[in-house]
Amino acid sequence: MLSWRSGKARIWGTKGPRFESHSSHPSEVPAVVDPWANRGSVKTLWYRKAMASLTKSSHILVFPFPAQGHMLPLLDLTHHLATHGLTITILVTPKNLPLLNPLLSSSPNIKPLVFPFPPHPSLPSGVENVKDIGNHGNAHIINSLANLQDPIIQWFKSHPNPPVAILYDFFLGWTHHLADQLRVPRICFFSSGAFLTAVLDHCCKDISSVRSQNLTVFHDLPNSPSFVREHLPTLIRVYNESDPEWELILDGHIANASSLAWVVNTFDALESQYMEYLTKLLGRGRVFGVGPVSLLSGSDPMTRGQSETGSGFDVIKWLDRRPDGSVVYVCFGSQKFLTSDQMEALETGLEDSGVHYVWVVKPEQGDLGRVGSGRGFVIKGWAAQVAILSHRAMGGFLSHCGWNSVLESILAGVMILAWPMEADQYVNARLLVEDHGVAVRVCEGPNTVPDSAELARMIAESMSEDKIEKIKAKEMKNKAIEAVKEGGSSSMELDRLVKELSNLRHE
Repeated sequence: MLSWRSGKARIWGTKGPRFESHSSHPSEVPAVVDPWANRGSVKTLWYRKAMASLTKSSHILVFPFPAQGHMLPLLDLTHHLATHGLTITILVTPKNLPLLNPLLSSSPNIKPLVFPFPPHPSLPSGVENVKDIGNHGNAHIINSLANLQDPIIQWFKSHPNPPVAILYDFFLGWTHHLADQLRVPRICFFSSGAFLTAVLDHCCKDISSVRSQNLTVFHDLPNSPSFVREHLPTLIRVYNESDPEWELILDGHIANASSLAWVVNTFDALESQYMEYLTKLLGRGRVFGVGPVSLLSGSDPMTRGQSETGSGFDVIKWLDRRPDGSVVYVCFGSQKFLTSDQMEALETGLEDSGVHYVWVVKPEQGDLGRVGSGRGFVIKGWAAQVAILSHRAMGGFLSHCGWNSVLESILAGVMILAWPMEADQYVNARLLVEDHGVAVRVCEGPNTVPDSAELARMIAESMSEDKIEKIKAKEMKNKAIEAVKEGGSSSMELDRLVKELSNLRHE
C-alpha cells in the first residue's frame, strides 16, 4: 500500500507516482514504484474492498482552482470537513503546495496530491496561479488543469481507498467528464456569493441572447436586477464561441448544474433570497449556504493567505498609534494592476482627504510621491488583510469588491467604499450598496480614473461614525458571526453537508 510520508508530497505524472521532497536534498528521496501497477484485478479489488471496510470516514478529493480568492475559502471548508472526521486529499500543483502548509500541519486527515502543472503555450513558464498572471490567464489555467484528467484517473484506480466524491471549484466544471468515468458524484463549491452564482448560471445557459443585449434584465431573480453588458461576469463578456478553450469553460459552467450539490460561501442574512432562488433552481436539499467559511479555519489572521515572505507586524504597530475608526484600508486584490493615471489620482485623493490610510500596492508599481505626509502606510506585496481590517483603527475599506474581501470586511464590521472593476465585482457591489446599504460606490470600471477631489470628499465623509453605512456594516458583522455559531443557519448547513458526505459510499 502506498503511504504518505512526513515532509513529502506525492507527485503523479502519466507514468505513475514519484515523491517530491520538501527538503533541500531531493536526490536523497528514493524512487517509489506503484505497488498496484502489476497486481491481478481480483486481488486488487479484494484489497480495495478490505481497505474500504476498515476506513470509517469517507474519502473526499478536493480540487481547488489556483487563485487566492478561490483557494482560500475552499481550504477553509476543507479544514472544517477534516476536523469532522472526513478523510481529505487535496489536488494541487507544486507551486501551490505551500498554501496547504497550515492545513497539513493541523490535520492528519488531510494529504496533498501534487501533479506537475501541464504546460500551456499561452502561459509563461512557471505560472501556476492566477496571481502570477492576472485574470486574463484564467482560461489558459482552466484548460491546462483539464489535461490532468488521465493522471487523476490513474491515481484513483491505483488507490486502495479511492475518494467517494469530488469537491471541486466551480471554475473546474470540466470535472463532470472525470466524475462520469470514475462513477463518483461531484459537489460544486462556489467561492462567490449566491447572487453571482445565480447571475452566472442564467448567463451561461442563454449566453447568445445575453451577449446580444446592451442591458440584461434578470426577470427570474429576486427584484429583477439588471446589468449593462460591461458589468456582467468576465466569462460572458470575453467568451469566444469559435475558441475550443472557451467552449470547455462554458460547457463546464453549464455542467455544474448536474452536480450532486452546490456549496456556497454565503449566509442567510446576506443572501437568503438568492439562496432560495438557487434551491428552486437545483432542487431542495441540494444547496448549502455555509459561509463565511473563513471563520471555520482557525487560521492566524497575520498569515492568512500568505504565499511570499514578509511580515504584517509593522503595519499593526503603525495602526496601534492611530485613533479608533480613523484609517481607510485600500486594496484591490491579488490580480488587479492599476494604471499610472489611476495610481496618481488615488494617491492625490487619499492625501487630500486628510484621512490616515493603509494602501497595498504591487511591488512592481513603483514609488509613490506624496506619502511623505505621514498619514499613509504603503505595503508592497502581500498584506495581512484580515488582521488589518479587524484592527480597532480601521474605519473603511476602499475595495474592488472581490467576494473574499467583501466577507472579510463584513466580518470586521467595516464599511466598503466600492470600486468594482471586473469578474463578480459589479454584482457584489450591487448587493452591498443597493440591497444592504453597507457600502458606497466611489468609482467603477477597470480603466476609469477617479476624480481626485470627489474621491477625497467621499473618503473623508466615510470616517464619520454616524454614517448609516457604517452602522449597517457593524450590524451585518453580528449577523455573520451568528450564522456560524452553533444553531446558526450556516452552522446547521455545515452539519448537514458533513452528514451527507459521510454517508457517501462507492457503488
